[in-house]
Order: sequence, then C-alpha cells, then structure tokens
Amino acid sequence: MIDKLTLYMSFPYVRYALIVGVFIALSSSLLGVTLVLKRFSYIGDGLSHVAFGAMAVASVLKIANQELLILPVTVLCAIVLLRTGQRAMIKGDAAIAMLSVGSLAFGYILMNVFSASANVSGDVCSTLFGSASILTLTKDEVVLCAVLSAVVVVMFILLYNKIFAVTFDENFSRATGVRADVYNLMIAIMIALIIVISMNLVGSLLISALVIFPAISAMRLFNSFRGVTIFSAVLSVVCAFAGMIISILTGTPVGSTIVVTDVLAFAIISGIGAIKGGA
Repeated sequence: MIDKLTLYMSFPYVRYALIVGVFIALSSSLLGVTLVLKRFSYIGDGLSHVAFGAMAVASVLKIANQELLILPVTVLCAIVLLRTGQRAMIKGDAAIAMLSVGSLAFGYILMNVFSASANVSGDVCSTLFGSASILTLTKDEVVLCAVLSAVVVVMFILLYNKIFAVTFDENFSRATGVRADVYNLMIAIMIALIIVISMNLVGSLLISALVIFPAISAMRLFNSFRGVTIFSAVLSVVCAFAGMIISILTGTPVGSTIVVTDVLAFAIISGIGAIKGGA
C-alpha cells in the first residue's frame, strides 16, 4: 500500500487534488456552523442541485467555461433563499426543497434530451456523486478551486464578528446598527462559491455532507461558536485528507469515501460526547 501511495503521489495532479481537497474541506466547514445554527442545513443540498441544473443548461448552450453560468445562477438562488427566509409566502425549507427537486429534474431532462455523449448515465453519475478518480481534475479546475476556496476563507476571517452577530440574533444585530442584509448577502455568495468548487470533488448530491457533518460533530464536544468553528475546520480537513488517501489506496470514488469518513468521525465523536456528558 505504501508503494502504491508513493506511486500515485508522484503524479502532480494527485498532489494538486489533495491540496484542493483540503481547501474545499476548510472553506465548507467554516460556513457549516453558521448554516446549522440558522436552520439552513439543507441549503447546501438545494443549491448543489441548482448548480447541476445550471451546468446542464451550460452544456446545452455549449459554453466552454461552464462556471460563467453556474456561479451567478447559484449565487442568485442563494441570495433569494437567505434574504426571504421565513418572510416569504413559501417558507425557507419548502423553497429549498422546490428548488432542489425542480433543478435536479430539469437538469437531468436536459442532459438526456440534448446530450451528445454516448454515456449520459455515466456523465450524470459523475456529476451527482463526484469524479470516480482524483486524476480526472484538470489543472484549470485545480487552480480555480484553490483561488475560490482562499477567497471564502479570507472573507470568513474578515467578516467573522459580523457573521457571528447575524447567526445568533439577526434582529438584535439590526437594532445595534449591523447591516444584516449585507452580511447575509456575503454568506450567500460564500455558500455559492463553495457549492461550485465542491462539485468536481464530491458531486452535487454529497456537497451538503461536507458542510454539515463537521459542524454537527464539533457541536457534540464544544459549546462556543469559536470552538465549534475551529474544531469543525480541523476535523473537516483531516477527514477530507484521510478520505482521499483511502480512495487512492482502495480505488473507491473520492466523494463517497470522504463522506463516509465524515460519517464515521461523527459517530466516534458522538460517542465521546456522550461519555463526556455523562461524566
């Protein structure tokens, strides 16, 4: 196994993908805590399906750089969902479900009707569950993922105090002069960026796992927002790196392996949290 790992690590694309996987895990875990506390845990799944539908449209229109369409569409939907919240006629959870199912069905129909590929099922499966191999990531995708992930991390650090305020009590934040709408907009943009950059690694159906599992795992051990955020980031990076290494050694799909690693980590930490609570 060591020889096999050494052989794979000699390929530059594998090293790049490991680095990008760590960046994606870090950026997604940071916002996961906010989404869980704001009761928007399902938004990652909904927006990933929106991105899938936008990708199908970009494929039909034969747009070379699909992110030029996927990113603005996903950002727009994220803004609509987070800004309307519970004030809309269709409540937040119902709106997310409608967008999720509708976009997924719309994208799948487009890929079947207009696709020029002979293996439509394989293309859809790869998009929904992530690339079967780390080596399928291109150099341009690696650079784009690294840059966008760095943007998300920097934005989160700079806006940390404001994100903390609107996460716990948005109404009180408005009363104290915080422009909650602006920071909700920033959160929406960061979520959309995470969705777009994560699709190549874990696929549309598994993105929400990267966002949610580290956050809810950290909440089993820590009570403070800072503690949960830091532990969530560390745990997400460790699970992503371990999942990719296991995927290399066993030949399993990257995205699914990372998610399974997150699930196992959650089970272990839940047990530790139960013991700690009992003590």
